[in-house]
Amino acid sequence: MGLRSLRSVIGEGTRVGTDSGIDSIFTTAGTSLTILIAVIAVIIGAGLIRSYASWSRNSAQPLLSVKAAVVSKRSRVRSQQPYEEGQPQQTKTDYYATFEVESGDRMEFAISGRDYGQLAEGDIGKLSFRGSRFQGFERDNNRVIQFG
Repeated sequence: MGLRSLRSVIGEGTRVGTDSGIDSIFTTAGTSLTILIAVIAVIIGAGLIRSYASWSRNSAQPLLSVKAAVVSKRSRVRSQQPYEEGQPQQTKTDYYATFEVESGDRMEFAISGRDYGQLAEGDIGKLSFRGSRFQGFERDNNRVIQFG
């Protein structure tokens, strides 16, 4: 069978010797990669929008100062394994304090390590906050300490 008769059997537009299966694999992989990148971009974008919305909402709130007591403190340590062997493990500590106001409501705020170290459970003073953002705590110095 000659080349002319082979072309008449498989068709004039088909090229002999090419594997269209490999072409479809690369096309599918390219499409899948594009979709994956788009999904990751949407997730990152949604996180940025949510973070900005929370920041804007807190910034729009008035600065409030109320009498409050420190009822509890807690910390959370997070660690991340190193990418390369021999690198030190990275850790991050988040600090939180819960305050109770005169109405009996309790509010928990993320605070800095410095504020965490200066607060003690049972402290009474003036809590300042803006939305869900802790601004500071001024301890009353008139507190009477009772022993035993």
